[in-house]
Amino acid sequence: MNAERDLSPLTPGVVRALTDKLYEKRKVAALEIEKLVREFVAQNNTSQIKHVIQILSQEFALSQHPHSRKGGLIGLAACSIALGKDSGLYLKELIEPVLTCFNDADSRLRYYACEALYNIVKVARGSVLPHFNVLFDGLSKLAADPDPNVKSGSELLDRLLKDIVTESNQFDLVGFIPLLRERIYSNNQYARQFIISWILVLESVPDINLLDYLPEILDGLFQILGDNSKEIRKMCEVALGEFLKEIKKNPSSVKFAEMANILVIHCQAADDLIQLTAMCWMREFIQLAGRVMLPYSSGILTAVLPCLSYDDRKKNIKEVANVCNQSLMKLVIPEDDEMDEAKPSMTIPAEPISEESLSKPEAVTTGESQLNELDVTALNQPLFFSCSCERIQVTLNLDGIVQVLDYHLSDTSIGMMTRIAVLKWLYHLYIKTPRKMFRHTDSLFPILLRTLSDESDEVILKDLELLAEIASSPAGQTEEGQGPSDGSDVRPGSVELHVPARAGQLSSSSTKGLECSPSTPTMNSYFYKFMINLLKRFSSEKKLLENRGAFIIRQLCLLLNAENIFHSMADILLREEDLKFASTMVHTLNTILLTSSELFQLRNQLKDLKTPESRNLFCCLYRSWCHNPVTTVSLCFLTQNYKHAYDLIQKFGDLEVTVDFLTEVDKLVQLIECPIFTYLRLQLLDVKNNPYLIKALYGLLMLLPQSSAFQLLSHRLQCVPNPELMQTTDSTKPSTSFKRTAASNIDYTELLQHFEKVQNKHLEARHQRAGRAEQLDRRVVL
Repeated sequence: MNAERDLSPLTPGVVRALTDKLYEKRKVAALEIEKLVREFVAQNNTSQIKHVIQILSQEFALSQHPHSRKGGLIGLAACSIALGKDSGLYLKELIEPVLTCFNDADSRLRYYACEALYNIVKVARGSVLPHFNVLFDGLSKLAADPDPNVKSGSELLDRLLKDIVTESNQFDLVGFIPLLRERIYSNNQYARQFIISWILVLESVPDINLLDYLPEILDGLFQILGDNSKEIRKMCEVALGEFLKEIKKNPSSVKFAEMANILVIHCQAADDLIQLTAMCWMREFIQLAGRVMLPYSSGILTAVLPCLSYDDRKKNIKEVANVCNQSLMKLVIPEDDEMDEAKPSMTIPAEPISEESLSKPEAVTTGESQLNELDVTALNQPLFFSCSCERIQVTLNLDGIVQVLDYHLSDTSIGMMTRIAVLKWLYHLYIKTPRKMFRHTDSLFPILLRTLSDESDEVILKDLELLAEIASSPAGQTEEGQGPSDGSDVRPGSVELHVPARAGQLSSSSTKGLECSPSTPTMNSYFYKFMINLLKRFSSEKKLLENRGAFIIRQLCLLLNAENIFHSMADILLREEDLKFASTMVHTLNTILLTSSELFQLRNQLKDLKTPESRNLFCCLYRSWCHNPVTTVSLCFLTQNYKHAYDLIQKFGDLEVTVDFLTEVDKLVQLIECPIFTYLRLQLLDVKNNPYLIKALYGLLMLLPQSSAFQLLSHRLQCVPNPELMQTTDSTKPSTSFKRTAASNIDYTELLQHFEKVQNKHLEARHQRAGRAEQLDRRVVL
């Protein structure tokens, strides 16, 4: 710039001093400018004031010469000081050239720009608020400046600006939020620190309601929470803690729905602090907002369910996730089953969950003091929701929830506690919304059956509870001529079965000719489907039958009607084509029937055969029990059909006696010595009225080789008293056992013929298997 150029009202001396490389000379020039501007102010000469500012801006501050730019900056600061309270009239002209210098490559010049702007802002005070966004934008850049002096100068200016905002009630929050939302995603450590410091300041100002705009910045806050700097993480933690306090104080003004998905995302964060904090927020949101959160259930479950299987290293997250899960589950109510997703949703009271309805886990502890406050307060203080009386529109997205639950149950890598939680959720949904849930039953059925092979007994128990609910729920009963799927899609690759609408008809090729199930009114069309599939599973997974078969069936007898279970399985096994499996399954069922405490009532029902129902059950069991000769005899012993037992044993001479056969006879002898057959052993005292019982036992004795079982039964029979010695005055009375048998109207001749027919099938099947094995051996030799 030509120093001799006419820049009046600035004198040539002032112009030369402003462009001098020495700071002291520039300072002297600035004092002259201040004096000049004061005179113009006194004269109210606004045109000259504008002219001076324009010269300092265009000819100096924006000059290409570095020393001229420095002179322009100090000159503009001098103008502001001279203007005093009137500087607000010229702030745009004063600030813009200074902010331009914030981007200068020379660090010293950037420092002088900070100094100049500090002086301008200090004089203008509240008048700078209309220009706050540009000031904030410039400061946010300097906050990350590599030069320590520049950073120090920007911090000084930053503190001044914060003081002004705190004192004023004219801050334009609406205009500031877009800039804050943009800057909050900065990855620079110092820029993040700058942003958080401003959020804390704005949050502390009573007249500024930053909570209304929290959805705009919440995601950025959680990202900053993952910063590598402990100091920044702590600051962000404090800021989030303050917001959460405000939310709990004023829940009626909180935009819960707009922040739900943000929390869902960060509840799945890899960073433990982010995940724990987001989970704590989610817990508070569910408890405070109530059913407002229900439409976001699928996303919440996606985030929460995996956390339930965390180990002790993430105990805090696990405990909070557990509360979230329980709280969310309680939001599903029977009214949700009445709402049709295709129609406008009903209005349900948005009531929060009371503290008493939640289980209270141990207080979450962490090394961060603020998180202690976040985690503990919600469980130790009563919850209030001022808008709980309002009615809001909510819709339960059941399809989305079921999809999430199905995914987590199908994932073999998922933890045990997560699988249990999924099964609890499905059970809860079948209880609260059965009508809608049965639309998903066909797609859920295969995975629920596969879950029976789980390694955890607790998982299997929950799975059985769920399957029992499906099989007994009135909502699962289909009308005549309709399938149970109600149009829902069957998963590809799943076993497709045709379940009868009426108990008594089966149209599956695998169960052709099957007799009717005795389903009681508590059972629905899914009950028989469940029994069919369960036996198919046992057939395809021999280890499942060996290791868990008895456990599963016993639990089902507790959960459902034991008579129905045995009756339906006997029906299905009656036409089972795999005879070896049928024999094994019958043996398993018989062992359960004779030894399990859960079957005490059913055993008593079969023991006397007093009712038509009990006789019908005996005949049904008998026909299937014929797959295994020894179990058939044991059933006759249980039902006190001693003559028929003797007749069966007489037929054993025509059977192929194998080692397995003799092993089963051995086990039957052992069972006779058990408490279950105490009544049978006592009946040996009445020799005259129980001759066929003694004959049947002698028949078993003759079948056995001279083993330990032979000795055991032989000793027992040696204890049978002489009928002459046991004769009493009542001996002429008819035998009660014969009376019961005669009154039962059971065609034992037909049953015996059925036994022979089944045994012939087994013999033929064994010969076929032996033939195939011989052919295979020949191929191997060749």
